[in-house]
Amino acid sequence: MIALKPKKGHLLIAEPSIIGDVSFNRSVVLLAEHNEQGSIGFILNKPLAFRLNDIVPGIDRPLKVYNGGPVEQDNLYFIHRVPELISNSIEISHGIYWGGDFEVITGLINNGDIKSGDIKFFLGYAGWEIMQLEKELQSNSWIVAENTYKTNVIRKAASSFWKEKMIEFGGDYLLWSNAPENPNLN
Repeated sequence: MIALKPKKGHLLIAEPSIIGDVSFNRSVVLLAEHNEQGSIGFILNKPLAFRLNDIVPGIDRPLKVYNGGPVEQDNLYFIHRVPELISNSIEISHGIYWGGDFEVITGLINNGDIKSGDIKFFLGYAGWEIMQLEKELQSNSWIVAENTYKTNVIRKAASSFWKEKMIEFGGDYLLWSNAPENPNLN
């Protein structure tokens, strides 16, 4: 497998060796920013037990909310694929956008103009200081992969995303695709 350098829009897939880390064990992270000041990403495959309408007054639809990472878990973030509907969005890459005017989103969700496959909500984010991610890559904590799903990465099923990536990588990773989350339970 060719080792890629991390960049905005790439995916970070947790190596099977990340065990016991509640946030990052078996996680798939979309890098929303990666530059000389650090990196920011959102964990795509860790749904929480409650819905958006449970935590945001005025939202009528029960959209999923995900654990975006261990930083600022009391803040709500979102990525989407409808910049024409949400002003002030920042493009990550491949037609995926981050943030925008949240006041507008409430009406668009309630009216059905934004569907669950168009937007993904997170409490918190994953953040790395300068050179921290590079050190984690050197210690084989992550695999960097291109986002071949483009905007459909928002629609990926959380429960099978990490396993699918292990199968795609093949080789020794195939063994991990069916291993229990806690190897001590094997």
